[in-house]
Amino acid sequence: MSIASSIYQYRLENGRSYHAYRDGQYWAPNDKQARSNEVNSHHAFLLTLNDKLLLAPIHNPKRALDVGCGVGIWTIDFAEAHPNTTVIGTDLSPIQPNTRPPNLNFEIDDCCSDWVYPKDHFDYIHIRQLYGSVADWPKFYRQCYDHLAPGGYIEQVEVNPAPKSDDGSVTPGSPFDECGKLAVRAGESFGKSLMVEEFMHEEIARAGFTDVVRVKFKWPIGAWSNDARLKELGRWVLIHWYEGLEGWVLRFFTKHMGVSGRPITPQITKKGIPKMLLFATANDS
Repeated sequence: MSIASSIYQYRLENGRSYHAYRDGQYWAPNDKQARSNEVNSHHAFLLTLNDKLLLAPIHNPKRALDVGCGVGIWTIDFAEAHPNTTVIGTDLSPIQPNTRPPNLNFEIDDCCSDWVYPKDHFDYIHIRQLYGSVADWPKFYRQCYDHLAPGGYIEQVEVNPAPKSDDGSVTPGSPFDECGKLAVRAGESFGKSLMVEEFMHEEIARAGFTDVVRVKFKWPIGAWSNDARLKELGRWVLIHWYEGLEGWVLRFFTKHMGVSGRPITPQITKKGIPKMLLFATANDS
């Protein structure tokens, strides 16, 4: 079987489909439900950045790379906004649309392998939601550095899967607190940390990048905020949680953490706080 055909032979687990190329190297499904939820998260990121696609002060880049592009929704938006830029989007799954801007190509590739692009090639490298995807972040950032042209920019956008609160409402033992602990355990069991948001700025600097800027945003879960923009953002984040939660945990729990039993569909209260997260107790049959 050729690579061209085998990459479409997705692995089916627990009623969800997963990438076939480099089978098992990534944890999230690639089926219709997951792809639809990626569109939800893209809208949440646009709301977060006030309808901007990026924050880096790029100016007429010749070549840009989107690592782990998923369905390619950000990549397409970027290519359309920069028609003179040659854009490449890479992912393990061939789930990108056939209709695309003429300056954009999608490639099936593993960003953890040795990169085949020329050195000093890209003017901008974009990374979003790559948490839980990379075992050796220092190597990954070194490859970004080596393949970025002098004066170019790397921009990484990650979500911390351990929810926090300003008012102390995420108390020890609460569902969100347990969610954070499980995220740490899941990454450890998989060998790829989900908590890259906490250390990526330090690792990027160690790779040789200068003028590293860290910008943090809040994602409310639910429309409880009095701020109109945060209220709208919270609605989309809640949808993102509700539609994504099962896919976020299934492979981690059933293949790497010894959990059996049926997944629990989140029950959402009026304020948008999940009553029940994730699964039954580990090893509960």
